[in-house]
Amino acid sequence: MSELILGIESSCDETSAAIVEDGKIIKSNLIASQIKIHQKYGGVVPEIASRKHLEYIIPVIDKALKIAQTKGKDLSGIAVTYGPGLIGSLLVGLGVAKALSYAWGIPLVGVNHLEAHIYANFLENNNLKPPFICLVVSGGHTTLVYVQNYGSYKIIGETRDDAAGEIFDKIAKFLNLGYPGGPVIERLAQEGNPLALRFPQPLSRAKGYDFSFSGLKTAVIYYLKNKIISREQLPPLEDILASFQKAVIDTLVGKTIKAVNDFKTEYVVLAGGVSANQLLRKAISEKAKAQKIKAFFPSINLCTDNAAMVAAAGYYKLKNVGQSSLDLEAISRLKLGQEN
Repeated sequence: MSELILGIESSCDETSAAIVEDGKIIKSNLIASQIKIHQKYGGVVPEIASRKHLEYIIPVIDKALKIAQTKGKDLSGIAVTYGPGLIGSLLVGLGVAKALSYAWGIPLVGVNHLEAHIYANFLENNNLKPPFICLVVSGGHTTLVYVQNYGSYKIIGETRDDAAGEIFDKIAKFLNLGYPGGPVIERLAQEGNPLALRFPQPLSRAKGYDFSFSGLKTAVIYYLKNKIISREQLPPLEDILASFQKAVIDTLVGKTIKAVNDFKTEYVVLAGGVSANQLLRKAISEKAKAQKIKAFFPSINLCTDNAAMVAAAGYYKLKNVGQSSLDLEAISRLKLGQEN
């Protein structure tokens, strides 16, 4: 008998609900985005985000159930993101999930946001099985994970400062390009020469798998400021952005492929919002193909925050770990693998 899981995601500025069957089949996946609301501030304002979640969450859940032609009593469980993320935003989703779990008499399972991003890949790739190396890369995270089995993770590398997606946003903000920065930089960089400038790639030759992007961010900003102060002519903006983007992607790909080789895995997986970047996908695919490694990444609509990935992760967690208590608390700095 098939199992239907309601997924709820509210860790940042996306209010999302989804119904997923057997951890694979998306019956519905609704997202109420707040991007336009936060654009004028150049980033997410936590207080505004949590208030909007309160406004959106019930209508989004109702619509997800309606599209999936499902009722609460037909569900096998509710999966909800309980961290990491903005604490106010997390509390909205978790509170509603607890209430519905109690009212409908169905199990609740808390899901780590990073874990959910990893499981977005299982929604479309039936051939993907652990063990594998996954690069989770987004506005808040740049993490290399050795996925040993379903629900079993080992973090082997993290950013020591800014996340990759974060510096895309910060460079875009410095240049008044708008928010979010990743898509606009990617679009402009397509018209530029990635070899026009040589920006640093911190820790790219270090033995471990950690990342560091604050030095790269500083180098780009100082380069621009110095050119302006000295009244020197700047290269085309597209060249600057293409060179910056190349430095980020070369660093990500180098560390990731190194981890795949060191851990001798057959698969490499991308996850998170920045995994939508086409140049990153192409670079990983080419490196993987050259070494006979299979590369997987989610569809573009499953790269950003969504509830289908939460439901998928929740399905496997319910089967392998069991349900969470209604005393489950939101944890803004939740670590991957930390038990709820």
